[in-house]
Amino acid sequence: MKTLFLSSRPVSWVNTAYPFAAAYFLATGRIDWIFVVGTVFFLIPYNLAMYGINDVFDYESDLLNARKGGIEGTVLERTHHRLILVSAAVAVIPFVAALLTQGGVLAKSVLLISLFAVVAYSAPGLRFKERPFLDSITSSTHFVSPAVYALVLVDAPFTPGIWAFLGAFFLWGIGSHAFGAVQDIIPDREGGLASIGTVMGARATVAFSVLAYVGAGVLMLWTAVPFAGLLAVPYLVNVASYLRVTDATSTSANVAWKRFLWLNYLTGFLVTMTLIWLVLNR
Repeated sequence: MKTLFLSSRPVSWVNTAYPFAAAYFLATGRIDWIFVVGTVFFLIPYNLAMYGINDVFDYESDLLNARKGGIEGTVLERTHHRLILVSAAVAVIPFVAALLTQGGVLAKSVLLISLFAVVAYSAPGLRFKERPFLDSITSSTHFVSPAVYALVLVDAPFTPGIWAFLGAFFLWGIGSHAFGAVQDIIPDREGGLASIGTVMGARATVAFSVLAYVGAGVLMLWTAVPFAGLLAVPYLVNVASYLRVTDATSTSANVAWKRFLWLNYLTGFLVTMTLIWLVLNR
């Protein structure tokens, strides 16, 4: 059980469950069984599948990565690999089966695309994580798709403000993944892995991440809560201090990455306060 818990990255559970829960509640104003099932699914089973598959098929490269073994990812013994994959399937299937009974074709398609992105990121034969730029796009899909699924599931109108918000969220995900790849440039190259970081190099990747965060902040200006664009500022400050990083010093970006993990909780709190304000002022 401890192995399953660590492999699911508990520190990141909220990053996928919260987008679904917030989007569903704001669109419907209710907490029903679909809300509960969807939130629990995106909280634990979804993350066990996403990170578990990654841990199994990244085993060799993870052995070379000094930051693996804590909240940023565990190195699984080979004897646990089958357990992880079977457990992920067993955890995911009942929830997906229940959710597929709801919504139309579009909702079902979005859910299946979300699951495909989870598998495709790490699974042999696909390995989107080794396809530069597609790696960041796929990673961002992991976090944005739960919100999209919730909105499509309840037939919420996709207003210009909603599109702007989803675009901002997607750019945040792309920027975050890109910056996260910087710290792994050296171990990835040693392990023969490609990523947006190994292709662009440390400095260019950090600059790309900064531009993505700036874009996210700007897009928020077209939402119902334009002042929420300021939420991009802490991420910008965190990443911009590494604009002069080199490939040789890229592992130093891990300090900022650890701050990023906790920044998500601060941002989540501020987003919650913003959503409460939005609901009260409808």
